[in-house]
Formats: sequence, structure tokens, C-alpha cells
Amino acid sequence: MTPPPALRFAGRVTSGAATLLGPVRMGAEAGVWTCLLGPSGVGKSTLLHCFAGLEGNLVLDGTAGAGDGRPLAGRVALMAQADGLLPWLTLLDNVSLGARLRRERPDRARAAALLERVGLAGLEGRKPQALSGGQRQRAALARTLYEDRPVVLLDEPFSALDVATRARMQDLAAAELAGRTVLHVTHDPAEAARLGQRILVLTGTGLEEVGAQEAPPIPRAPDAAATLATTGRLTRLLLEAA
Repeated sequence: MTPPPALRFAGRVTSGAATLLGPVRMGAEAGVWTCLLGPSGVGKSTLLHCFAGLEGNLVLDGTAGAGDGRPLAGRVALMAQADGLLPWLTLLDNVSLGARLRRERPDRARAAALLERVGLAGLEGRKPQALSGGQRQRAALARTLYEDRPVVLLDEPFSALDVATRARMQDLAAAELAGRTVLHVTHDPAEAARLGQRILVLTGTGLEEVGAQEAPPIPRAPDAAATLATTGRLTRLLLEAA
């Protein structure tokens, strides 16, 4: 895989007369897992959509793109809040959907292996409506990993999972996405403290960086003193911003 690019955003995003984000300037370093927290409605998901090129009816007054100046198209995988699984496809076909849309031959063995890694072995032939919300979210994670992109945008990727499964999926994602540029939106301070090599808090007044622990390897132990301290600091910041 070629070295991943950094991400750069500067400006604001509007919809009609309403400002949904900004003005703000931020960056996600190349090859670093960046966590972005903030109150609901502050524009975190909007920011991800700008990087993914999904502005839709939104107007970007500024720039959002790769730090190397090249287009991000074709280099980004987005895991949105909604799982986006197509109800008429099996789990196996949903995981490899991107390849089918690009008119490539799906790697069914790789898709099956990823489903096994997210704990869905034996369910490859099921349709999404036969699954729980947590199972669907894990299938969406497998689909994101299948894309194998240098830039990965995650929007609350573990929110539907129980505590134990969430920890396992965090471990898996950290291993699979090591060395890539990851921008991860989360409402969970403990999750950011485990995964964030860089942690940003977005509020209505701007962007604040919270220093992560000095040990760069992730995921960090959930009960480590530094992890707990970062969780507490982030919680205080979010309470103040609410």
C-alpha cells in the first residue's frame, strides 16, 4: 500500500441559510488514528461526508481533501452511522459490494474471512433483516475493511455493540487499519482514549486538541491509568460543551 495522505479541512458547510459546520480548520495526520468527539449536531458527521465527497445538498465554503493535493476519490472507505446493508443481498455479497459496483470480481474468500474475523462465521448466506443491530454493524465493519483503502472514515462504528464485543472490534480495527489515515467520529470518551493517537473535540466555539497518552500503540488497555485519565478529561470537556 502506498503511504496514506493526511486530511485537511478549512472553511464552513452550509445548507440553505443554516451553517452546519465551521468556520473551522482541522487536519488528520497521515497514518494516524484521529478521534473526533463533540456534542450532537456540531457537525462531526458533516465533516466526514465532506471528505467522502457526499455533501449532497450541502455547500462547502472552503476546502476538504488530501494533504498531498491529489484527489481523495478512490482512496477513501466510509463506514457511516447507518449500516447501509442492501436487504436483498446476503452478508457475503454485502461485504464485497464495492467490488461488484466497480465491476471487479469479488474476492469471496476474503469476504468470508473478514466475516469470520468480526464473529459472523456461518452467517454468510443470511440477509440483513435476519440479523441483530450489532451483527449488522459488524458486517458493515467487515465491508469497510474489505475496501482496503489508505484513508478510512468511521462514524460511530461500534455504537450498537455490547461492551465485550465492542472491545474486540476495536482491537480488530486497530490491527487491520494500522498505518492508515483514520478519522473516527465517536461520542464515547473511553473509546477515544483507547484508540486515539490524536484526539480532537469539536464544539460550537471551535476545535480543541486533547493530548493522547505518550504510548502510541493502540488499542490501549481500558483500565490503564493514562486511559482512564484521558477518559475523564474528555468527559469533562464534553460536559462543559453541552
